[in-house]
Amino acid sequence: MKLCITAKGPALNDPVDPSFGRAAYFIFFDTETGSLEAVANEPGAHGAGVQAAQIVSGKGAKAVITGSVGPNAYQGLSAGGIESYIGAKGTVEKAIADYKAGRLTRADGPSGSGHRGGMR
Repeated sequence: MKLCITAKGPALNDPVDPSFGRAAYFIFFDTETGSLEAVANEPGAHGAGVQAAQIVSGKGAKAVITGSVGPNAYQGLSAGGIESYIGAKGTVEKAIADYKAGRLTRADGPSGSGHRGGMR
């Protein structure tokens, strides 16, 4: 299964980026093959969460591991059948290990406020 982990850099030892839509990088990790691909995220001024969800969906990820997910991003990921796991901390490598061990929380709704600063 392909995972997407938000990161502050392009490597396994880089820290998890706590924000999904405005993360610096998306690290795509295949749990079956161990292959890794880093994609720089270049969010626009508006719609960063939706744009990020489209990137993740286009890469074929089935789950996102991050700190938090705003409402628009959550809706876009859910519509694409992509699960969101929140509360990830430490390095990308640790986040993958935490996912495999079942230590992350599966989001059942938005966990962040999004760009506009508050959930409505």
